[in-house]
Amino acid sequence: MGAAATFALAAVAVKLLGGAVPVMQVILCRNLFAIPPLLALALWQAPRGNRLSVLATRNPWAHAQRTLYGLVGMFGSFYGYIHLPMAMVTALGFTMPLFLTALSVPLLGEKVGWRRSCAVLVGFCGVLLMLRPGAGDGMGEGALHLPATLAVLAGAVAWALAMITIRRMGEQGESGSAIVLWFAIGGALVGGLGAIPGWVWPTPGQWALLAAVGLVSSLAQLLMTAAYRSGDTTLIAPFEYSGILWTMSFGMLLWGEMPDGWDFAGIAVLVASGLYIWHREVRRGVKR
Repeated sequence: MGAAATFALAAVAVKLLGGAVPVMQVILCRNLFAIPPLLALALWQAPRGNRLSVLATRNPWAHAQRTLYGLVGMFGSFYGYIHLPMAMVTALGFTMPLFLTALSVPLLGEKVGWRRSCAVLVGFCGVLLMLRPGAGDGMGEGALHLPATLAVLAGAVAWALAMITIRRMGEQGESGSAIVLWFAIGGALVGGLGAIPGWVWPTPGQWALLAAVGLVSSLAQLLMTAAYRSGDTTLIAPFEYSGILWTMSFGMLLWGEMPDGWDFAGIAVLVASGLYIWHREVRRGVKR
């Protein structure tokens, strides 16, 4: 729950920038400011006498793929937070498990039964309830910002592909520290190259917000890692959905983003479908 809250705070910092700083520049700073605390923790946990082993990798190409997918996902989220209500971006981000379930069939060779297939379809019905083409009130106005909505959904697909890549890397023995650090380093490099053409020199206040995005995001990553290292995954995973409560609260308090009944219905359907998919995964794991 702490990780969900801090991820929401990072989203607040992105939205407060209001698009004054280009998204690629935000991505650069997010990764650049996240590297020191992540590297310090990884070095502290590494075996004495072999600290640099945290950067050892067996598959550089897989890291390149994971970085590409992660950056597309990050771009979609950041672009969405600038142009759409916060709760809507978070809710659309919850389509990631739906895409992950669908993509696991062709990419991982997994079998998806009719129950999970129906849950995926129901989840996308929840997305349509939130968008409601032609609606101009509540969060339904997201349909009027089609590029931002498509960017967030494309980002969710990219996050699903990133999760599949990470799963493969884990099966090949890649360490979690290496995966996190190489993503931050690769993200800073690619973000830096992408930021050069449209570079805007930030004001002191904007520098503070950019630093907050990176530092708060790294704290959220550390909290999430600590949770999954010390607790049962099947117990912890559903609490990630508390993020919708945080972003909805911040959106209402800071920007007056008030969801209506259809928005709540769409969010409820989307979250319920995601939780059902999680439930089926737990059942399948118990049977195995």
